Amino acid sequence: MSSQTPLLDTIDTPADLRSLDEAQLPQVADELRHFLIDSVASAGGHFGAGLGCIELTVALHYLYDTPFDRIVWDVGHQAYPHKILTGRKDRITTIKRKDGLAPFPKRQESEYDTFGVGHSSTSVSAGLGMALAADRTGVNRRVAAVIGDGGMTAGMAFEALNHGGDIDPNILVVLNENQMSISPNVGGMTKMLGRLMSGPTMTGIRERSKRLMQRDSATWRFMSRWEEHVKGMVMPSTLFEELGFNYLGPIDGHDLKALLTTIRTAQSVAGPNLLHIITTKGKGYAPAEADPVKYHAVGPFDRDKGVQPKPKPETPSAPDYTKVFGQWICDMAAADPRLLAITPAMREGSGLVEFEQQFPERYFDVGIAEQHAVTLAAGMACEDTHPVVAIYSTFLQRAWDQLIHDVALQNLPVLFAIDRAGLVGPDGPTHAGSFDLTYLRCVPNMVVMAPSNEDECRMMLSTGYHHDGPAAVRYPRGKGPGIMPGPGLDTLPLGKAEILREGRGVALLAFGSMVEPCRAIAERLDATLVNMRFVKPLDTALIEQLAERHQLLVTVEENAVAGGAGSGVNEHLAAVGRTVPMLNIGLQDGYIEHGSREECLSEAGLDEAGIERQLRARLQALDLSTNLRSATL
Repeated sequence: MSSQTPLLDTIDTPADLRSLDEAQLPQVADELRHFLIDSVASAGGHFGAGLGCIELTVALHYLYDTPFDRIVWDVGHQAYPHKILTGRKDRITTIKRKDGLAPFPKRQESEYDTFGVGHSSTSVSAGLGMALAADRTGVNRRVAAVIGDGGMTAGMAFEALNHGGDIDPNILVVLNENQMSISPNVGGMTKMLGRLMSGPTMTGIRERSKRLMQRDSATWRFMSRWEEHVKGMVMPSTLFEELGFNYLGPIDGHDLKALLTTIRTAQSVAGPNLLHIITTKGKGYAPAEADPVKYHAVGPFDRDKGVQPKPKPETPSAPDYTKVFGQWICDMAAADPRLLAITPAMREGSGLVEFEQQFPERYFDVGIAEQHAVTLAAGMACEDTHPVVAIYSTFLQRAWDQLIHDVALQNLPVLFAIDRAGLVGPDGPTHAGSFDLTYLRCVPNMVVMAPSNEDECRMMLSTGYHHDGPAAVRYPRGKGPGIMPGPGLDTLPLGKAEILREGRGVALLAFGSMVEPCRAIAERLDATLVNMRFVKPLDTALIEQLAERHQLLVTVEENAVAGGAGSGVNEHLAAVGRTVPMLNIGLQDGYIEHGSREECLSEAGLDEAGIERQLRARLQALDLSTNLRSATL
C-alpha cells in the first residue's frame, strides 16, 4: 500500500468506492489526482482532461451502480480516472502501449467501458440509445453521458439533444465546460457557455447581496427569483430547457459535495436532465492548468520540472510531414491571397499555428465540426477563393457525404491536406487513417496523391492547390525518410509515376510511405521499383508497360487493401484485358490495435520484413524462376 494513496489502494472496483463513507470521497479524489499525475508522468498519455474530471468520476461511480448503470464518456481523453477506479489501476502505465490498456474506453477491455469511443460528440447519442433500450426491455437502469464543451461544437451532439428532449428518456447528460478540447474552443456555443453567471460580475453581485439579507426572508426569496430571471436571460438553461431537458447548474465541477447533491437531485427527477459543470483542464498540476494545450497529451516527463523542451539538433533535419504542410501553407498564402485555411479544431495537430499568427483573417477554426468544415470550404470555393482543409484522415471519414455531394459533385477547387494517414500507433484504430485511399478513390473528380518523402509532399500540395478541382494529399504521422523540402512551390505532372529502379521479373508499385521499405527489397530481388505518387489518376500507361515486362506486379500501400490503390491497378488491368499475376499488400480486413507506429506496421506486415515475407510467399506459390525465389535475404 502506498503511503500517498492509502485509500485509493483499497479500491479495486466502484463497489469498493461505494462502500466508503461519503466524507472519505474528497480524500479519494485527492489521492486519485496524485496517482494520475505520477502515472502519466512516468508513462505518458492524455493528461489534462483526466485531471479536470477527477471529482466528476468519483461522484458518478459513487452514485451510479456501475457496471449495471451506464456511464458513457465522450472521446475518452478524460477516462483515465475512470479506468483507475474500475480495476485497471495497476496497468494504467501500460496505456497506449502494445498489448497494454487502450487509450480510450473500449468495450472489449472492461464491462465498465459501456461504449467504445475515440471520436468526439458521440456520448449523448450512445447514452440515449442505451436509455431507450433499457426502457424498451423493462430494465430499471440509469444512464449518464458525459460530454465536454468542445464536443458541443459538433452538430451530432445537438441532434441527440433534440431527439432526447422530445421523447423524455431517463438520462443525465453532464456538460463539462472547461473551454478546451485540444485547442481552445471556438464558436458561439463556447461564448454562450462562458456568459455572465460564471463570471466575476454576476458572482460578486450575488454573493454580496446574499450577505446582506437573512436566509428565507422575503428579500432573500425575491433575490432568488430575480437571479433565476437573470439566469434565464444570460445562461444556456433556456436553450436546453426549450429542447426538453431539466437544466441544473452551472456548478463547480471540483466541488465534490455540490456534485453529489446535484446528481442526486437529477436522479430524483424523471426524464432527461442536463447538469452543467465548470472545471479546469489540468486541475491540480500547475503547469497543465497554465498551458492546457501543451499538456493535453504528453510523453513521460519529470513531475517536478514538468514537460521540458527538446534540445534543438546541432544540424538541421528535415521537418515532419505536419511541419512540411505548415511551412507550405504559409508560403502559398504569401504567394496567393485567395488561399483560406480551415481546420476542425486541430490547429496544433495539423500544423496551422504559424499560419494563424501570420494570416489571422484567413484562418477558420470551425470547432469539432468536420461536416461543416467541408461544406464551408465548398461555399468559399464558389466565390473565387481557394480553401485548404487541414484534417486528419480518421476525421475526414465523418464528412464523406459533404466531400462527395458538396465538393466533388460540383468539381470545386478544394485542397484536402490529410494528416495521420495510415497507422498512427499509440492512439489505435479509432485514430488510424486506414481507409482514405478507398473512400477517396471511388469519388469522381477527385485527385488523390500520396508522397514518398517530405520534398514530394510539398510539391504535391502545390500540385493539388493549382488543380482546378478537388484534390487530396494524404501523408503519415511523423517523419519521412528525411528529404529536406525545397523552398519553392513546384508542382508535379498530374498522374505521372516515377520509376526509381529498373529490374526484372517483379515490379513493386509502392504508394506513399511504402516506397522506403520497398527500396532494399527491390535491390535484393533485382525488382523494378515504382513510386506511384498518384492514386487517382493512376499512371495507366506505365502500369500497362509494367504488366507486359514483368511476371508479377506487387502493389504496396498503407491503406486497406479492399478498394485501395492496389484495387485501382487491378481494375485497370482487367478493363484493358491484361492478365498478369498480382499481389496487393496493405492493411487486411481487420483493425490494428495500439502500439508504437513501428510495432503496428510490423503487425500489419507493412515493414520491410513483412513486405518481403509476403512477396517471397507469392513467388514460391507461383513457382517463378529460381533466381527470384532463391535471392538471399
